[in-house]
Amino acid sequence: MRTKISNLLRQLGILLFTDKIRFFIFHLKKLKERRRFISKNPGIPIPPAYLIYEAFDLNYDSYYFASRNTAAWLLDHFKRHYQLININILDWGCGPARIVRHLPDLLDKSCSVYGTDYNAKSIAWNKKAIKGVNFNLNDTEPPLPYVDNSFDIIYGISIFTHLPEGLHYKWFSELVRITKKNGILFLTMQGNAFRIKLTISELDQFNRGELITRGNTKIGHRTYTAIHPPDFVTELIKGHQLLEHIEGDIRNNKPQQDIWIIKVIK
Repeated sequence: MRTKISNLLRQLGILLFTDKIRFFIFHLKKLKERRRFISKNPGIPIPPAYLIYEAFDLNYDSYYFASRNTAAWLLDHFKRHYQLININILDWGCGPARIVRHLPDLLDKSCSVYGTDYNAKSIAWNKKAIKGVNFNLNDTEPPLPYVDNSFDIIYGISIFTHLPEGLHYKWFSELVRITKKNGILFLTMQGNAFRIKLTISELDQFNRGELITRGNTKIGHRTYTAIHPPDFVTELIKGHQLLEHIEGDIRNNKPQQDIWIIKVIK
């Protein structure tokens, strides 16, 4: 039912508008939680509410404390494939620094950490509030403001999930360009677990290995959705070495994203 309603709103071109109404309702409900979090954690910078909502919904404890655990979880994945000493790491699509803000404390001091995002307000807040990370603004299309072979590791958490098909190929090529030879790409996408959210016609497309996109809204925004058959991703990354593909499961009736870890071949 939720899919049918959102698809109708999408067809009418008002999904982004109704999502902002949803935000205001959530914001009112969460005001006490926000004040309580700030009171208990006065030294922790917290972004404006909409920036958190757009990137991660409005759960302040999850935004900060659970995200620190996510940062440690990411590094555990990286360690299996790359030595984390004297390296450059990029958070592609960092939003309001949910994960990347924790990396300088968790990594060896020889490492350099970067974050980039298309949201100018997020980047402005990040630059003002977050220390130890180099932030840059990008557009919804490449290029990124980095020279070739800049990074040892790039990760993008639920970024391809908000892009149309043509930008999948452009952005993957751009990530390869700025990754060093034998560097690592860590990407999450909406795979087989998200079949439960597809309409009958979308499921037919998915089974044929075709990317599913739900657009008619702002590219890159939480309301723009892409769902990825494994065959599509395999074709997208062709020419590079797949190190791991970890399929997402379903937890509490909520599908989890697939993890794709790729070694860049040059």
